[in-house]
Amino acid sequence: MQIHVNWAHEVSSKFPDLSICIGTINNVNVEKDNEQIRKLKKTIYEEVRARHKIETLKDNPRVRAYRDFYWKLNIDPTKTRPSGEALLRRVLHGYELPRISTVVDAYNLASMKTIIPISGFDRDSLNPPFHIRFAKKGETFTGIGMSKPLVLEEKMLVLTDEKQVICIYPYRDADSTKITMQTRKVLVMGYGAPRISEQQLREAVETTLSYIKTVSDGEIEMIKVFSAIPK
Repeated sequence: MQIHVNWAHEVSSKFPDLSICIGTINNVNVEKDNEQIRKLKKTIYEEVRARHKIETLKDNPRVRAYRDFYWKLNIDPTKTRPSGEALLRRVLHGYELPRISTVVDAYNLASMKTIIPISGFDRDSLNPPFHIRFAKKGETFTGIGMSKPLVLEEKMLVLTDEKQVICIYPYRDADSTKITMQTRKVLVMGYGAPRISEQQLREAVETTLSYIKTVSDGEIEMIKVFSAIPK
């Protein structure tokens, strides 16, 4: 699969310093749970609880960057929190992350640790190249866990492949491209925001792929950053 990302002119002109990072890993073995993911969760929970305090989390530079970006996208980040922050808040409050599968749990752990929104897709369900653009009038989207399609508003930023919207950028993924127990090839997406560097995105995706490999095996194939305006 050749990976390429096309940025709509309206997006690159409004957010010239926006980037995403894509990574792929093949031959994964998705399980509901195993000893490796349980150990990894324990380690990362302890690490983030030692590093962060719930009272000062809003002042973290990455949290601040994504919150500011959400406001520019007309999303209230105190109601719809950026995923990395939402996961981190959950664990800082003393709860555990939802148990979905080894691969999904692994990328949620990476998102929580790096405070960068991460998606995981079943690569065989995707039809690249990818496009980052604003939603078209009347366009619909069915996210994971949604009982009926959502009619998108024109101002919404979306990630699509050649056939459908696969993510409302950067917080809700499509049901049709989600990782299942049958998934063998995984594509990971790390979503940037203004003031989030390419290096931070790359490190977040590298962390994600290493966690997936630890808990579900697999061979890491590629990691690449795509910027709205190449530097």
